[in-house]
Amino acid sequence: MSAARDEHEEAAADIAAVEQANTDFYEAMERGDLAALSGLWLPGEDLTVSSVHPGWPVLRGRGEVLRSYALIMANTEYIQFFLTDVGVSMTGDTALVTCTENILSGGPAEDGNALGPLVGQLVVATNVFRRTPEGWKLWSHHGSPVLAETGEEEDEEPSP
Repeated sequence: MSAARDEHEEAAADIAAVEQANTDFYEAMERGDLAALSGLWLPGEDLTVSSVHPGWPVLRGRGEVLRSYALIMANTEYIQFFLTDVGVSMTGDTALVTCTENILSGGPAEDGNALGPLVGQLVVATNVFRRTPEGWKLWSHHGSPVLAETGEEEDEEPSP
């Protein structure tokens, strides 16, 4: 029984660590902290990292991926992520996080305002992490926009 409990506690600790790494990724984006964001990705080019931002082609390699985040940060005055539907799956030293990114963002200020217009966006994301001696590191991020309504409103009868 003790071995099973130890395995369960170890798995729970791994899941908590992956959830924290995922949170750290989004918080670094919100702060516009490229140095912190860079430290969250797998180092070196031995395991090629990749990222797909909504509407972008596949980006491969640390340099290309990190440049894309630098561009996003440079052109986004404000961004906040509200993550929902977060799920973690693990096998060995690989973890998969799926979630919905409920994004609120704003561009540069116009006409002396503090912020540009705020825009909401819904993106479903998959983040793949690998265990390293330094902790869980991002291997791949894929974000895809949610384009269609669920249709739930269409099925409802109009009120008299």
